[in-house]
Amino acid sequence: METVTLQARNISCGHCVMAIKRAVGKLEGVASVEGDPTAKKVLVSYDPEKVSLDQIKQTMAEEGYPAEG
Repeated sequence: METVTLQARNISCGHCVMAIKRAVGKLEGVASVEGDPTAKKVLVSYDPEKVSLDQIKQTMAEEGYPAEG
């Protein structure tokens, strides 16, 4: 299991975090998703053998929250 912190500059509220949690959390291999709208960060724990960091970032971008990190 790996954990990564991603910067997502356009997260502004709890609704944004919930949208990310819902979309990224559906990916096979994602164990948990936590967000902090104040810090504009998302913490994702995932199994790199089942899902790639690029897939996680792509899913966030498709939801309207492009990620860096």
